[in-house]
Amino acid sequence: MSAPPSSPGGVSTRQPAVFLDRDGTINEQMGYINHISRFHLLPGVGQAIRRLNEYGLPVLVVTNQSGLARGYFPESLLDEVHAEMRRQLALQGAHIDGLYICPHHPEAKEERFRLTCTCRKPRTGLLEQAAAERHLDLPRSYVVGDRWSDLRCGAAVGATTILVLTGYGRGDAQYIGPTQTVQPDFVAEDLQTAVQWILDRENNKQG
Repeated sequence: MSAPPSSPGGVSTRQPAVFLDRDGTINEQMGYINHISRFHLLPGVGQAIRRLNEYGLPVLVVTNQSGLARGYFPESLLDEVHAEMRRQLALQGAHIDGLYICPHHPEAKEERFRLTCTCRKPRTGLLEQAAAERHLDLPRSYVVGDRWSDLRCGAAVGATTILVLTGYGRGDAQYIGPTQTVQPDFVAEDLQTAVQWILDRENNKQG
């Protein structure tokens, strides 16, 4: 494994990032988005991501999309949905810096997607891929999502984890969370609240 990039003084130049789940965190939780008409950004998401952009924290989306593996929709629709996500964010002056997708499932209809992979959350493959490609410091990063699988994924790489109560979050917090060993570092009403907490924390570090 190669060493992290460093400045002339020997200090690592790896930076923290904010990893966002997609469904239930960025857009309304619909189960499976099997038509473009089912994609709707949650209120305040564009503003929240724009604040991260302006602060200089990379924003990466990491998402399980087993609906592709199960044959519920084609790859072309997944591409269309993500193009629409980027378009709607751009209208609010926001952007994501990367998009990482796990299309696998052990019971996939198509053989090419039928495997037990290392990238399906709560496994950490997507985060590790992003960190390697973009020189990110995972222990200094944040993982935000509405499911305990997001929290377990983030905790496994030493990241700070945030549960949002949008999507499945409120139900998971009430019915799943009390039995879990892994607990979020912060519980946020929505992505806007999560981003405010992240920025406050980063500013306190610098202070």
